[in-house]
Amino acid sequence: MSGHEHRARVEWQRGDAVFTDNRYSRGHSWHFDGGVTVPASSSPYTVRPPLSVEAAVDPEEALVAALSSCHMLWFLHLAAQGRWRIDDYRDEAVGSMGRNAAGRMAMLSVTLRPRVRFSGERLPSREEVMHLHERAHDECFIANSVTTAVHTEPRFDA
Repeated sequence: MSGHEHRARVEWQRGDAVFTDNRYSRGHSWHFDGGVTVPASSSPYTVRPPLSVEAAVDPEEALVAALSSCHMLWFLHLAAQGRWRIDDYRDEAVGSMGRNAAGRMAMLSVTLRPRVRFSGERLPSREEVMHLHERAHDECFIANSVTTAVHTEPRFDA
């Protein structure tokens, strides 16, 4: 797996904005090798609309989604290896911004809140589910790449 490159093309155009007055659209696009284009923008918390595009994905949301997606993919893989059947997986992940130790704005922590529904004759215990989440976190390439604290708080149906 080492040496594999992942690429994204990011494009922005000034259009008819003056630009030098700092009143230009932060809307841009992300292009991926599979042909998907994602509308992107700065966060509306950072740059107020209409200069930010609220309907687009911002880099901070993308980081939270990447951490959640990576964790989920590892969790699914490990559960399948363990012969547990998953019907659905839903994570309400949240990233928290703030000032880091150097005084710079950063994504200080991301909390994953996955709810997983299993079915079949063989269901994992709560402890086995927690262990799967621990292993998924340890294996996640994205979690292993960031200094952001990543917490997992699995949700269990009552």
